[in-house]
Amino acid sequence: MACSMVVPVIDVQNDNFKELWPAMVVAMKTSSFIALDTELSGLGNRKSLLAESIEDRFKAICHAARSRSILSLGIACYKKLDNKTADTYLVQVYNLTLLCSEEYIIEPQSVQFLVQHGFDFNKQYAHGIPYYKGNNKGGSDNQGVNIRALFTELLRARKPLVLHNGLIDIAFLYQSFYAHLPERLATFTADLSEMFPAGIYDTKYVTEFELRLTASYLEYAYKKCKLDNSRSVTSGGIGPHVHVEFCQYAGHMSSYVDYRVCPAVASAEGQTAICQRFSAFGWCPNGTQCLLSHDTDLIILQDEKGKQDKRKKRKRHREKKRAVGEVAEGSSIFDNAPENKIPHMEVDPEETPDSQQETTAEPCVKSGPLMHSEENMQQNEGENMKTDGEGNGVCEYNTDSRNSATTAATNEDLKPETNTNNRVESRAGEVTREKCSDHSIKTEKKAEAGTHRAGFDAFMTGYIFAYSSTVIKKEGVGVAVEEEEQTWLPTSLNKVYLSGKAAPLNVVKSTFSKSSKAHVQKMEMVWGGRM
Repeated sequence: MACSMVVPVIDVQNDNFKELWPAMVVAMKTSSFIALDTELSGLGNRKSLLAESIEDRFKAICHAARSRSILSLGIACYKKLDNKTADTYLVQVYNLTLLCSEEYIIEPQSVQFLVQHGFDFNKQYAHGIPYYKGNNKGGSDNQGVNIRALFTELLRARKPLVLHNGLIDIAFLYQSFYAHLPERLATFTADLSEMFPAGIYDTKYVTEFELRLTASYLEYAYKKCKLDNSRSVTSGGIGPHVHVEFCQYAGHMSSYVDYRVCPAVASAEGQTAICQRFSAFGWCPNGTQCLLSHDTDLIILQDEKGKQDKRKKRKRHREKKRAVGEVAEGSSIFDNAPENKIPHMEVDPEETPDSQQETTAEPCVKSGPLMHSEENMQQNEGENMKTDGEGNGVCEYNTDSRNSATTAATNEDLKPETNTNNRVESRAGEVTREKCSDHSIKTEKKAEAGTHRAGFDAFMTGYIFAYSSTVIKKEGVGVAVEEEEQTWLPTSLNKVYLSGKAAPLNVVKSTFSKSSKAHVQKMEMVWGGRM
């Protein structure tokens, strides 16, 4: 079973932002890839976010990004370490509390969700890092210590960007820290393709179309990957697996760290009935008042048990069919049977009532990206509401609960050491490795579980990506090593998940589209004319 893990997350506010700036910049520049997640003040009309037309969806997202704000930003920097027996990453995670300096809409539903999961609005208004949205004002994007300048450093790092259900996230990031969103989707994707030349990856797309997990909301995907990874490690490391390492923090730096516990998966025995809606989407309209279980660990174990039962049934059917065939050779099974009934006496194990029941026993909403519009709508209301916790929720409304309460509890965030100045890379002796017996992280703070943080969501997103890259590479799905290093998951490169659609949004610059004027000006500022 998976082991418990304690994840340190650096809490960045306006009063320590300048102090932590050098470490964050170095962490981004030296990383192998960067995972992001956001918490939003709302998303607006949910129905519009699920419009049949992707262009109409984009317009709804733009309206939300222009009228709402980012409340917190999670950044997880994953650096792959060389000379390790397995794929090992040094991870540093930051949770930035933000405060938009312009008027913005905040939705009661979003507030309620965030408060239930530990978001401190008093702290946000008292210590949030201020920022202005839209186009650059006063040249602040290229100078000083502010969040827009930090986003510029993120672009300059030229690292792969990893999101989960990330269309809404990336639109909010663009509007909040980069420039005014363009009116057309094709212009937006053209801008993104130049902003992130190393590629954009969406782990919701990866989990649905590459790993093909039973469910793909963030908490489920993370815990499933972590459980499978732990099994591979405890079995002797024969199968593909990853390790994560964290920096230790001493002195005053420890006062900035929140330690999040990711409990080991417990046995499914003696547990209560599962909420099927939460099982499928990671979100339930009844919230904490639901009488059924929202335990993601239990959901995963029951899903696995269901698959095992199906395999056993199919095996019994195959054996029965072979037995029937052997008897048929002696003709005894058909003796005295009416001739018109004989053709119907052969049993196809895949078409028997039991087999059909197996297929229908599992809610159809978990079968793939195509969903009934009403289900999709409800899903979005939980998932897409970044307010719900998934952070990008156009379609899955945090159904992933974007780490709904339980998930967020597991923060695997790494942070720089004591003075965090350019010392992002810690020596081997200063690193804590993910092990089942690893409870040795020394901290004056008590490790917490069950709270929701953008930083931890970013960590989970990065973990899914790291694990998926290792598994798919070992299974031979990848390509040559040189290309893998450039694209990580070639079949998922620049493909952003679209809820209710069989195909993703491709982040490419079409020959028929042009980049926006604001983007062109910003790129000249970022690169000084060098593209």
